[in-house]
Amino acid sequence: MNNNGPFAREGYPFIACSAAVTLLVSLAAGKLCSIVLAVPAAVSFLLTLFILYFFRNPERTPPAGEGGVVAPADGVVIVAERVPETPLGTEALKISIFMSVFNVHVNRAPFSGRVVDTFYHKGSFFDARHGRASFENERSGIILETDGGARMAFVQIAGLIARRIVSYPKVGDRLVRGERYGLIRFGSRVDVYLPVDVAPLVKLGDKTVAGETVLGRLG
Repeated sequence: MNNNGPFAREGYPFIACSAAVTLLVSLAAGKLCSIVLAVPAAVSFLLTLFILYFFRNPERTPPAGEGGVVAPADGVVIVAERVPETPLGTEALKISIFMSVFNVHVNRAPFSGRVVDTFYHKGSFFDARHGRASFENERSGIILETDGGARMAFVQIAGLIARRIVSYPKVGDRLVRGERYGLIRFGSRVDVYLPVDVAPLVKLGDKTVAGETVLGRLG
């Protein structure tokens, strides 16, 4: 799960491909002195810059204190409520974070603990902000058990544009709060399910920073 480079490793094939196209078209435009080729060269260059920006992989520092559950994604809180139906099989506090194509898309573990279950469901590709996305979109989830015995779940959900979910952990792996564990391409959401007695420390519309923003605190 180590992925400490300046860009997410899944992005390097896209970066290399777009950079190669930009180089080839630019060389052709220069050699032929072609204004016609200069336009696609410029477009290709801008696309390469966007891909570099999309797959950026900044360092993050979790806050002090062991009880804080940190956001798994950069984005905006679109759900913060208690719900009866959850991957945990019990009522839970659900916090959903929507990631636009302009957010960092590397996801981070909300808390430290052991992976006790994982699941993957194929599905539709509704807008990730839609209420049906949690149950009908393609998604990949992890159920984590903390050292104190509490369980939480976090689910990566594909969106309207997203078509690829990457999740590294397997059952039995130990995650450390704030470490990178996957990503989603290109625009999506992550749902977090916490014990029902946890009080949310974020509200609708709040912006989150993966690995740093505290969503709630375990007792």
